[in-house]
Amino acid sequence: MSFVGLFLSGTVLFLNSLMLLGKAEAKSVGVFNIFVGTIQIIIPTYLMVGAGQNHWDLYNVASIFLFGLTYLYVGVTVLKGLDGSGLGWFSLWVAIIGVVYTFISFLHFNNMVNTLTWGMWAFLWFLFFLSNALNKKIDHYIGLVAFVQSWVTLTIPALLYFIGVWDTPLINQIWFYVLIISIVSFILGLFKFKLPFKQPISQYN
Repeated sequence: MSFVGLFLSGTVLFLNSLMLLGKAEAKSVGVFNIFVGTIQIIIPTYLMVGAGQNHWDLYNVASIFLFGLTYLYVGVTVLKGLDGSGLGWFSLWVAIIGVVYTFISFLHFNNMVNTLTWGMWAFLWFLFFLSNALNKKIDHYIGLVAFVQSWVTLTIPALLYFIGVWDTPLINQIWFYVLIISIVSFILGLFKFKLPFKQPISQYN
């Protein structure tokens, strides 16, 4: 996904995390989901029409659709007060695709930062499946995971790219450990975090 797309996604995920943590009003966050989701449907469509038929070009463009469709689905679900089961099963499908992108990042591109990043995104989509399709009361945990991911997988990498240092060996090495630490914190949270929490995302209105 383009780094502009990462930047916009970081904003949406940050707001969604605050919504899940009860810090932001759901409908106002839903509006922003639709706004960015629409942008991330229009832009990859334009790129896909203008791109050649190289399968790796299409592979990269397709990843933007995963985010755009997710944000649109979240936004509509929240604003309309829909049952979240559809969003949950869609999130499971995207999580599976995320696992595929994870393995391709490792096996084909040999990029550990992208491998860890896609693995973290797949995990987050799977959490949305558990919350919305299976009605697991884990919104607070999801909110914390989303908050961390909004910064370490999206916003900060985009900013580092904008200032021209993202592809340097030092930043790459540092970010590998940042992601490892984040993953460890998520795993520890599974064992230590109490999960007495609220309704799935579709219940917010």
